[in-house]
Amino acid sequence: MLDNGSREQLLDFSRHYNSTWLCLSVLSVIACNCGDTWASEIGSVIGNSQPRHILTFNKVPIGTNGGISLAGTVSSFLGGLIVGVAYYITQLMTHSGRELGYAPPQWPIVFAGGVAGLVGSMIDSLLGATLQYSGIIEDRGMVTDVPSSRTTKISGIPLLDNNGVNLFSALITGLILPDVLFYYWPH
Repeated sequence: MLDNGSREQLLDFSRHYNSTWLCLSVLSVIACNCGDTWASEIGSVIGNSQPRHILTFNKVPIGTNGGISLAGTVSSFLGGLIVGVAYYITQLMTHSGRELGYAPPQWPIVFAGGVAGLVGSMIDSLLGATLQYSGIIEDRGMVTDVPSSRTTKISGIPLLDNNGVNLFSALITGLILPDVLFYYWPH
């Protein structure tokens, strides 16, 4: 706010680099979280196939950290896309046609949201597969993220819980994607 003020800025790396980078970072974090949630919730409901582990591609039980499916992957992109659409509509509502005429096109934010949802969800799955424990409770057949003498390890180590994985995947996505989008954003 010290650099750009509190007014909503149009996304324009040429004239407003800092505010554009920060806006894309915030968008990426929100789209990452939305995409990951959609991948987990919608992907497990509409997916007909058993998920596969992101590192080994072996079939894993539903609920395994690092498990991915086609339905979940598509859902993660769509979840991020919804965030991008919301941001784009906000841009159209808060700026006049004259302001929009002087700035680069704002519609790429929709696609950027979808990419952030997809990339963030994949980062979340990679972190979950490696740094979050997944095991199956033998007598119940349920997946758990808590190691015990009654569980058989599926993957990962007990370093992070689900909240930690979500935090780090959002941070990584929010720090990397604005720099990547800089090269593809219209100047």
